[in-house]
Amino acid sequence: MTNYLLHILIVCEIIIPFALGLQLEIGETGLYNFGHVAFFGISAYASALLTTHGIPFMGALFASLALAGLFAWGVGYPILRLRGDYFGLAMLGFAEIMRKIFLNESWLTRGPMGIPGIPRPSFFGVPIHTLPRFAIFYGLFVIAAAFAVYHVTRSPLGRVFHAIRDDEYSASAVGKDTFRFRRTSLLMGTLLAALGGVFWAHYITFISPSDFTLNETILALLIVVIGGRWGMAGTILATFFVIGFQEGLRFLPLPESFGRLIAPMQQMFFGLVLVLIVLKREKSWFHKGDRLAQG
Repeated sequence: MTNYLLHILIVCEIIIPFALGLQLEIGETGLYNFGHVAFFGISAYASALLTTHGIPFMGALFASLALAGLFAWGVGYPILRLRGDYFGLAMLGFAEIMRKIFLNESWLTRGPMGIPGIPRPSFFGVPIHTLPRFAIFYGLFVIAAAFAVYHVTRSPLGRVFHAIRDDEYSASAVGKDTFRFRRTSLLMGTLLAALGGVFWAHYITFISPSDFTLNETILALLIVVIGGRWGMAGTILATFFVIGFQEGLRFLPLPESFGRLIAPMQQMFFGLVLVLIVLKREKSWFHKGDRLAQG
């Protein structure tokens, strides 16, 4: 039981940076990034390929973050000129393109067969190969990421993000280069998602294109919507709630023939929660800008 609880903790530590990145983009800046999982996948594949070819984990980690950031910088240049739903749909298209690349470029990614045997991480020669070590090692990175997000959201940069989220045209009218700040937010969110992607690859030790679908972005979006009104702390708590609920369903005393219904039950429950929260959107930050625009 202890090992299972440690496993859930580690999964939460993987998802927290991923969700915090989306919180920074949607909750703080108003960027409806429905392709967030693309950068999770890019970094996971990059780190898996580098380490399986002999590159040390820490070198692969920073190289993978840099590659994901480079993609965000390049893709963001044209796509960030779109607004609202159009931006979200364009990013969703980018995520699907990346998934197709993971699936079809077998010479690099092994296609649907995935990449097995990804090495466990190590830190200055210390192997991270037990659950307690994973929990501590990943936990240190999560604390550092949360600390960075906390200070960004309370800095002058964070206040500009909030101004863009609430009323981009007013922020532009007072001299803020909103395009540059939106791209900065996308880059920061990408680096957090990429951190989660690297963690996932080296914990599971196997990745395939089916790991990086729209479902993962929806999971992060659900976490952000549940906890987003309370900022970073709410997102972290919502991660534990959502992942804990997912795993807790495994222990329901259902007949064996009902086992196949657990996954659909999870999706139905989370979909219902998402619908109920969106119906109450007038009370949340999610549509604060819309209320301001309406006067």
